[in-house]
Amino acid sequence: MSNPPQIEQLIERVERLLVRHEELQRTNALLAAQVDALTSERDSLKSRLSAARARVDALLERLPEAVGADSNKNTA
Repeated sequence: MSNPPQIEQLIERVERLLVRHEELQRTNALLAAQVDALTSERDSLKSRLSAARARVDALLERLPEAVGADSNKNTA
């Protein structure tokens, strides 16, 4: 008579494990989507940072020319 309760316990345990497995699969899918979104955002920010650096570098390259041109005007 101890067999039916053990089988029922195993069935309940397996059902709980299956529910937990499904929950973990959903959680994993949500986390994977979040990783994708954050990766995309990071790549976008890196691109914007690179563009901003290029603009700053271009402005810095122009500074000595502008300062040199202004000092030539003042001495003439």
